[in-house]
Parts: sequence; C-alpha cells; structure tokens
Amino acid sequence: MASPVPQAPVTSLLSEARGKTVQRENTNETPGARSIDTEATFQHWIYDMVIWSLSVVFDLFFREIRPRSAYRIPRHGPIIFVAAPHANQFIDPIMLMRQIRIEAGRRISFLAAEASMHRKFVGTVARSVSSIPVARPQDLATPGTGLIYIEDKEKPLIIKGQGTKFTKECSEGGLIILPKSLGNAEIDCVVSDIELILRRPFKEEKASEYLISGPSKFKQVPKVDQSQMYAKVFERLNDGGCIGIFPEGGSHDRPDLLPLKAGVAVMALGALEQNPECNIKIVPCGMNYFHPHKFRSRAVIEFGPPLNIPKELVKMYSEGSKRDSIHQLLEMVHSALLAVTVTSPDYDTLMVIQAARRLYKPAHKKIPLSLVIEMNRRLVIGYTHYKDDPRIIHLREAVASYNKQLRHLGILDHQVEYATLPILEIAGKLVYRSLKLFILALGALPGAILFAPVFIATKMISKKKAAEALKASTVKIAARDVVATWKILVALGLAPTLYWFYALLATWATWKYDLAPQVRPVWLVTLAAMIIFPAITYAALRIGEIGMDIFKSLKPLVTCLNPNNLNTIAKLRITREELSKEVTEMINSLGPDVFPEFDSHRLMQS
Repeated sequence: MASPVPQAPVTSLLSEARGKTVQRENTNETPGARSIDTEATFQHWIYDMVIWSLSVVFDLFFREIRPRSAYRIPRHGPIIFVAAPHANQFIDPIMLMRQIRIEAGRRISFLAAEASMHRKFVGTVARSVSSIPVARPQDLATPGTGLIYIEDKEKPLIIKGQGTKFTKECSEGGLIILPKSLGNAEIDCVVSDIELILRRPFKEEKASEYLISGPSKFKQVPKVDQSQMYAKVFERLNDGGCIGIFPEGGSHDRPDLLPLKAGVAVMALGALEQNPECNIKIVPCGMNYFHPHKFRSRAVIEFGPPLNIPKELVKMYSEGSKRDSIHQLLEMVHSALLAVTVTSPDYDTLMVIQAARRLYKPAHKKIPLSLVIEMNRRLVIGYTHYKDDPRIIHLREAVASYNKQLRHLGILDHQVEYATLPILEIAGKLVYRSLKLFILALGALPGAILFAPVFIATKMISKKKAAEALKASTVKIAARDVVATWKILVALGLAPTLYWFYALLATWATWKYDLAPQVRPVWLVTLAAMIIFPAITYAALRIGEIGMDIFKSLKPLVTCLNPNNLNTIAKLRITREELSKEVTEMINSLGPDVFPEFDSHRLMQS
C-alpha cells in the first residue's frame, strides 16, 4: 500500500515549533450534539480518578509524554479512536485516555481483551473506565492435533491433514492459525477428519507456499460470537460517545504495523447502517515511543485529521457488499495511521533512518520531540520511495557502517564532537563530571537502597513475563511490548507494601528503643515515615536521572583520552562531517520530488 504523502513541508515543522499559529481544521462537529462521555456522572468521576491516579505513575515511569495535533479531536459527537502501533500492552490505552481527557475533555470506552478483564488489577481498572470486553481469537487458540499441508498448489483452499481430527476440533467459521507469523484463514466447511476447505486463501502468499513445501503444526480457533460486543459499541456511538480500539489486535514489538482487523470497519459501518445520522468520525492516533520498554523513556501521541465515512461505503455495506466496503474503509484507516506513525520494514532500517535524521539536523538547532517523530516519518517515506536507487543503497551502507563504528567505540552520535576538544579540556570535563557524579550518587544512595527490592523484582518478573508472552505469540520479536506494563504493575503492588513495611519497622524501632520520646502518640512516626520514605525515593529518582546522563557521557571522554583511539575518533569525526553533507545534499535533492512544498534552503537557514 502506498503511504500518504503529507502536504506540509519539512520547514513548516520548525515554524510550528517556534509557535506559529496552527489553523484548526474543520472537523464538521455538531456543537449541540449529545456526547454521553462528557456528562457528569458518578461513573465518569470514577473514570477521572482512575486515570489521574495512573497518570502519576506514568509520569514517574516516562520522562516525557507529548501530544501532537490534539486540536484535531472533535469536542462533540461519536468518535472511534484507532491507535497504533500497539507497542505497550496495558499502558497504551491509559496514556491515550489521559491525553484525550486533558486535551479534548472526552472519555473513551476502550475495547479490552476478555482474557484481560479476568485479571484482578487490570480487570478492575478496565471496568472502572467503562471498557468493553471482546473475545479475541488468539486468546481462544488451541494447538490442533496432527499436521496440515496443501496437496495441490492449484487448489490452495483445500487443506489436508496427517493424524488430524478436523471434525472434532474445527468448525465452520473458525480459524486455522499457522506458526511463524504466517497468518490465519477462515474455515468454510469441514469435509472429514483429514480434509477441510477454507473460505479464502491465506493473506500471506508465503503461507500457502509454506504448506505446499511440507506438513506444519497449526492452531485452531472456534467461531467467536461478537454480537453482544457490537451491540454495546453501537449503543455507545449512538449516544454520541467515544470508542477506542487498537485495530492490530494484540500488542507487539515489531517496527511496522500488523494487518488491521476488520472490527473497526464493522463498528463504524454497522453503527451508520443502524443510524445514518449519527455522523461518526474516526480519529487516527499514533503511539510513538522512544524505547517503550525502558524506564524514563519518552513518548509522543499524534492525532491525525478525523476521517468521515463515505456514504457510498455505508450504502454498499447495507446492500450486502460488506466485504468490499469493509476492505475500502480499512484501507482508509491504514493510510491514516501511516500518516501519524513511524513504521519501518525492519529494525536495521529504522536505525539507519534515525541516524540519517540526526545527521541532517540543522546545526545548533534543537528540534522538539514531537517534530523528531515527523522528520523520522518523512525520511521513512522518502527512503521507501527511493530504496532501490543506487545512491540511496550506497548511503544506507555508509550510515550503517558509521553506526557500527559508534557502537564499537561505545559512544553516541552527538558525542563525536569531543574529538575536536583539546586533551586538557577533555580531562577537565572528565574530572568535573566524575566528582559531580560521586556527589549525586551519595544523594541518591538512600533512596536507591530503599527502592532496590522493587527495582530487582520488576526486572526479574518483567523478563519472565516477556519470555512467556514470546512463547505464546506468533507476531512478537522479543516481547518488549509487555515489559513496561509488568514493571509498572509490579511496582504498583510492591512499592506500597514495601513502604508500609519500612514505616511499621520505623514505628516499632521508635517505640522499642524510645528513639523519639517527644513524639507521641507513636503512630505519628508511621504517618511521617509514609511521607518521608516515598519522598526520599522520588528525590533519588530525580538525582539518579541526572547522574545517569552524566555517567553515559564519561565513557566517550575516557575513550578520547586513550592515545590508541585518538586517530580513530578523529577519522570518525571527519566521516560524520562527510556523511552529514552527503545526507543533507541527498535529502535536499530528492525531497522536492516526494514533498512538493519541500524547501531545504529555508530549513537550513531557519
């Protein structure tokens, strides 16, 4: 699918960052329309309290969370928020609900996996924020008996089995799921224990080729009845409320978008079929993270222009052409999501794109976080357009080689500039920063000791859960999408318990050894401890954050002082200058062909 080409030039990004007026787009809102999610009710008060409470935790976990283009969110009327990529399991919906509540005053009922609703903490939170349970096929998947294969490549719909029990395990309308992320296909009918017929071929061509090449293990899923879920969604939309959905299905840690499920299109078209006047909007939301699984990382949530559902598609859906109308609407949603996310065919390409963006960044200009996302996205579009050009192939190899040299020396791109500093200045910086780090470490030590059990537990449990998720998934790469969720869940459960233990221990010691005879009643020690201990930990967190940044800067300084590395780093600096010039010239040369309003001169002079 071709990616949509944004109309705004790259130069407008820096203009926007300096505060130029952004004209609000016409979202065809109906100001007088009823929106049930904006009404004052007890359930909505609970919603706000839950979101606020979790926001405090998220602000501790993430260093920065920025919305972008939130002015595009309609303030009235029914909305379906479609968000991707789903890179942070249970964190994504809460973050999105928070930003939309703050920026637009709307409350969302998210679709949540029915399996998640049965978990104690997650299920309680989900019900508190009016989530709608949905049974996901992957949660109901069970290993099938025997092996399956395609006997005749001219008949890809006919699936044969070896030692299978299709009549007992499979049913019409169910799914056959292949391993290695090769996708699934719907069952049309079961002929016998060793033969069944698919309704349509597997979407991935390599899936059929895989089954032709030899027998394979498989999973089967019974037909799922979603009628009650759709009824709740239609009711919410007809009341002018908001629905949230991650159309990829489950969370994942891939650099590109997964194929979108049909559910979002069925919701929009089905609701309009029932009530053609409800004027539903679909708002695409890009969940853009910088290292989503890491503590104190950053995130940008970008909102795209609201999509209007064409009446022709609703008519097609009502007249029975459901497949075509759903497919066309999914194409629209997919294109809209590509415009607010940074996707890449693989991790290595994404690393090259990000390096190219750093090399192209105007000198002495700090680009705002939200606009870094936009530049990455445009570079991906440009790379996709010219990836077979010999000049681009050569440049990619050169940038990848530069990245490899940085990793070998253990330094970052912005630290290459140290090579231009005199040896005495480098030594002075090393001594100063080492002393500063030592002082900060002393300040952070008490809090680090107090919170150490939580750090250790979150690390161990999140790694264990990631391993379990990876084993059960067919789409995850390293299951990093569950790591941050489990770090937060473990901390939420363990931290209060730990602080109560410390507080009660301090109270007992005060009473036992009469450490503070002037403090009576002694329970005041408990109260004071429950304030002081978290405050010490928070201070350690902030001090440690500064200290970690200083610590990361020490290795490049030591590297620069090593006589054996001086020549290497000097050559690396020259390589960077040459690469920066080459990247800039290439972007300025090819940019206007992809973005008609591209103006490189204004960008470099701004």
